[in-house]
Amino acid sequence: MARTEGHCLWLAGLLAAAAAAAAAAAESPQSFIAQMDEALRNRNYQGVFVHEHGGQSETLRITHRVDGGQVSERIVSLDGSGREYIRRGSQITSYLPDQNLVVVDTTPDAGLLLSELRVPDLENSGQYRLRELARTRTSGRQARVIAVEPLDAMRYGYRLWIDEASGMPLKTQLLSASGEVVEQLIFTDLRLPVRIPDSELQPAVDAQGYRWLRHGVAASTAVGIPADSAWVAAQLPPGFRLTARSVQVLPGTSGPVTHLVYSDGLASVSVFVESAIGDPASGGASDAALAVTLIGSTSAVSTTVQGHRVTAIGEVPPETVRAIAGSVRAGAEPVGRGLPDMGPIAPRPGPAAGRNPPRQ
Repeated sequence: MARTEGHCLWLAGLLAAAAAAAAAAAESPQSFIAQMDEALRNRNYQGVFVHEHGGQSETLRITHRVDGGQVSERIVSLDGSGREYIRRGSQITSYLPDQNLVVVDTTPDAGLLLSELRVPDLENSGQYRLRELARTRTSGRQARVIAVEPLDAMRYGYRLWIDEASGMPLKTQLLSASGEVVEQLIFTDLRLPVRIPDSELQPAVDAQGYRWLRHGVAASTAVGIPADSAWVAAQLPPGFRLTARSVQVLPGTSGPVTHLVYSDGLASVSVFVESAIGDPASGGASDAALAVTLIGSTSAVSTTVQGHRVTAIGEVPPETVRAIAGSVRAGAEPVGRGLPDMGPIAPRPGPAAGRNPPRQ
């Protein structure tokens, strides 16, 4: 009898320990990141947010709807320009009244505002450390604050204020290695309607008489290039790897443009290689030619390598784009082996300045 009671006590202790471990896992920083990922993928939301970057501040209104797996989104600038950005699936239409212009872009993985935060497992990437900070209230809601801390200076860190009730990010900060806020987004109003009517996703801009530009539809054509002329970054910062590659013919360019994407799972860098006037026999770029341009949180560098113009751009510290661009070479690696076809190259429009690829 004593043995049975002892066994029951042992089993009860084991179950209690398992329950405690499960509760701890459910309360871990990674679990809140996963909840945020789920909310961004599946929730409808409407609200007003302030976007601060590069010493500038812009107030915008957003409507985001997920209906049967189809994502629609409308962002309207409230600061006087009247600009609107409408996303329907893979198509983004930018209405720019201050330029009498409408730009239509088609890209397989279109995204405007928060899609870059959809990272399922930051902790196991080996490049970031997750840490929960003190709970607080923001936008009138109780929030869990998660610090996403890079393990080196080659990528930015994040601080995320995640709504306990919905999993939505209420506030996000992009941080430099010194802890300086490089970019910040704060919701001043956030609603989570069950249904959003089509009328809420229609542009208010009357585009009659505007000039229309279309990218990534029929203007670009994928082409093949010989394997021995493939381009690749020979040396990469820790954790970065080649995640996508395509070759396109774009309007206004003299030949095919190679587009490479390098990512560590959160941060990413796009590299564009196109023909340039210069000495085809020239080797790598000198440090003097690798001056980085900073636009808000975006770093960009352009140089000439082996008679081609190489441009690297990404929401990463300057050292990262400089390191990647400086190591780009024409090599013998087969094009596209094990990599997804990205389809036509197109800029990513939206309220954040400086995120569009150059020379489009």
